[in-house]
Formats: sequence, structure tokens, C-alpha cells
Amino acid sequence: MCRNQRRVKLIFRHNIRNHTKEIIRITEIFAIFLLVLFTIILLKFNILYKITVNDEVIGYVTNKKEIEEEINNYIENESKGVAFRNLEAKTEYEPVFVSKEATNKDEVIGKIKENISTTYTAYGIQVDEEVITYVASEEEADKIVADLQNEYKDKIVVNIGVKQIFDKTEIATVDESTAVSKVRTENLDVKVAKVEAEKKAAEEKKKQETITNSKVIVAVRPVTGGKITSRFGERSSVRSSSHTGLDIATSSGTPIKAAASGTVIFSGYKGSYGYLIKIKCDNGYEMWYGHCSKLYAKTGQRVSAGDKIAAVGSTGNSTGPHLHFEIRKNGKALNPQNYM
Repeated sequence: MCRNQRRVKLIFRHNIRNHTKEIIRITEIFAIFLLVLFTIILLKFNILYKITVNDEVIGYVTNKKEIEEEINNYIENESKGVAFRNLEAKTEYEPVFVSKEATNKDEVIGKIKENISTTYTAYGIQVDEEVITYVASEEEADKIVADLQNEYKDKIVVNIGVKQIFDKTEIATVDESTAVSKVRTENLDVKVAKVEAEKKAAEEKKKQETITNSKVIVAVRPVTGGKITSRFGERSSVRSSSHTGLDIATSSGTPIKAAASGTVIFSGYKGSYGYLIKIKCDNGYEMWYGHCSKLYAKTGQRVSAGDKIAAVGSTGNSTGPHLHFEIRKNGKALNPQNYM
């Protein structure tokens, strides 16, 4: 019995060893199969990154870091005229098994760049808040402004400055010499010419005022036509003293014009003058218009030489329709014919 038991045990152990060897052999074969299969997969497929932009698949790449670096370099690159760039789309990278032939790096980068917005900048040269031209750098702009301010400080008072401009489209700029020339010819020289013209006109006006103040000027004859019937200084039976003005006879209703510009200081009825208008001229002289039938200008009114102020009549101490025209300075009557 003991012999049989030992025999059975020996047979069992032998079978176990055989089964174990068989399992090991099968395992080895399976491992070789898996290795071959994995090698075939690696030869035909690869782990790539699927890239999506705003949930849309745009392609596959082998190196995620390489793509990210290239996009970041593009965004951060300080290109001429570019203020900043911004990737406005949601970009995601997902590792997947795909055919090696499916990679499209350049296309992927191009599509990502399509979703990067660019904001451009330039520096405007401003004259009295109007931008005349643009240059590329702040250094150029500051130099141009400093040079122009120094050049025109004694010619014209203007506000020349720099304004940084931002835009979604590229801003055309010019070089320093072109910018200076453009600002000069299109703005500053025009302003200088205008200022000089105004200065000259002011000087001429002052000169004319000086001449006017030294001698009264009758710019317009007070009535058109007519006949002088009584001159300055003449004596007559109809007046108690010598004549203080010039009588010009003409038909009743004939328009009377201001002989020079000034302000009306009296408009109304005054004794022997009848209806009378007095105008204090800009040079200090006074001009009186008497015996009127109608008065158009009112006291306090500003009139210019040639304005219709009244109508010829025969009111007051008068023997017929005529204009009595006087010129006075500091209350003294002067001979009108010396100034007409």
C-alpha cells in the first residue's frame, strides 16, 4: 500500500511539472504574440495629439510642446507695428492612437494662428489735437515733437504732441524725415502763414486807424447828387450866426447815408435842425444830419459807412428840402468840404 502511494505521488508530481512547462510555454508564446502585435502597431500607428479649436478637430501632431512653443513665440514676438496678440479660441490637446500619416503640423499651426487676433499700434504726431501722420516708434515721435516745438516756438503758438493709436488693422507709418516734412507743409507752415497774414492785417488796420484818428475821413458821400446851396461859414438872413455845416439840396425822401462808421448818439427832433441824427465816429469826430423827413437809425445803434440812416426833408428852420451836414470835433464845427 505504501508502495502504491509513493507511485501515485511520483506520477502526480511528474504531471504537475509537465503542466507547468506547458503553461510557461503557452505564456511565452502569448508574450511573443503580444510583442509582435505591439511592434506591428508601433510600426503603423503612433500616440499623437488630437488638437481641437473651439471643439472642432483641426489635426494631429506628434509633439504637443513644440506646437505650444511655436504659438507662444508667435504671440510674444515683438513685431514692428504690433501692440499685442491674443489667442481667442479654446485650444485642447488629447493623446490618441492614429496613423502616423495623419500628422499635419503646419496646417495645425496655421489654423491656430487664424484664431489669434492682432492689435496694431503706431504713434501719431498731433498738432492742436489733429493727428497729421504716424511713425513706428515712440522714440521717433518724441524726437520729432521736440524738434518741431523748438523750430516753431518763435513763429507760432501751437500744441504739438504724441498720441499712441491702437487699431485692428495695420497702421501705415512714415520715416522721421517724411513725418517732419508732412507736419511742416500740411499744418505748421499753413498756420504760420495764417498768423502772419492776420498780424499784417492787424498792423494795417492799426495804421489805418492812426491815419483816421489824425484826420476824419468821409468814406461815403451822405447823399447822391444834389446841389450845394449854402457853404460852411456863410451868413444868411434865415440864421442868426455863420453857417456851421454844408447844405446839399435834393428832392424830399432822398436816402441819407452814414458818411463814416460809428454809433448813433442822438436820433430825434432838435429845434432849428428839425429831425436830426448825430453819429459819433470811430475816430472821435461827430457827424450831424439835419432837416430830415424820416429817421431810420435809432440812438445807440451801430452803423457802417453807406448804411441808410434817414431821408431828406425840410423840417426845422428850412426853406426847402435839403440835407444840413455837419462835422464836429470836441464840440467845434469844421468845414465838411475839407474832408470830402
